Amino acid sequence: MVSIPTRTSFRGINTREAALFNGPAGWSEFAPFLEYGESESGAWLEAALEAAYKPWPELKRSSIRINATLPRVESSKVGQILERFPGADTVKIKVNDFERDSELVEAALEFNPDFKVRLDVNGGWNLDEALLNLYNYHLRFGEIFEYIEQPVLEIPDLIALKREIPMKIAIDESIRKALDSDFLQASEFADYAIIKWAPSGGFSKAEKLMKKIGLPVIISSALDTGIGISHGLALAASLTTESLACGLATTSLFESDVVKPEIEISGGAIQVKRNEPDMNLAKKYEVSDDRRIWWQERISKIWANGFGERWLNEQCK
Repeated sequence: MVSIPTRTSFRGINTREAALFNGPAGWSEFAPFLEYGESESGAWLEAALEAAYKPWPELKRSSIRINATLPRVESSKVGQILERFPGADTVKIKVNDFERDSELVEAALEFNPDFKVRLDVNGGWNLDEALLNLYNYHLRFGEIFEYIEQPVLEIPDLIALKREIPMKIAIDESIRKALDSDFLQASEFADYAIIKWAPSGGFSKAEKLMKKIGLPVIISSALDTGIGISHGLALAASLTTESLACGLATTSLFESDVVKPEIEISGGAIQVKRNEPDMNLAKKYEVSDDRRIWWQERISKIWANGFGERWLNEQCK
């Protein structure tokens, strides 16, 4: 188990904890966010075990284009963060509202006037707030936005918003918080689907999920270490149609990673390869005994509450 400091607060996270383990197919990672319950975390464990025990899907390409990711920081720090994503032509910016965060968009465009911009709200607005904020963003910046990611959470609000705003909408939480949904109305409230390797339940589940949703896909990360990122890259590389720039360069937000050499961004892209942890780095970021026990108990509870029996039965088919 490792705990890696982030360079700046990201989703309120200052350290990223993850359980790393090796299986017959290679190294894998289990790292649901700390507040996630057993049900939601079960998909992450399914992904982790699949990647450790089964080969990767067939890869259709050897490199994946990525977007830069900009947390909510002081505008004076924007340049030094974006420098860590060399060659990226797309930036995803975490925002809360227009008044406080429009300066982040301005600073990103000062860094690269040709950026395609994505705003990520994480479902933080109600419908009225979304209409007001997005009207102001459009009035100030025009047609630069590739999409707005999860501006609101409720499906009726997404439907109403899609009818009113000139930007396209991508959904993230609407997918990973409702994996069993039939998504029959997806095109009525969204234009793109954000798919993440671990929260989706792994390669096989992600493939079924993408077919069910039926929208163009962007593969993204859940602030994974270089181990989890390699699986996200493999998922993106397995797509028949190449994704828009993927959110798979987030190890650039860490103080360091647990793999060496570190994942390299070149020309706005990352090469697809299976990563292994560097034991010296894993030792450096090893969690304390009490955190290790916490993670072990977390996994044991998920396994004991029906997950283990279901997973073992699947392996026998």
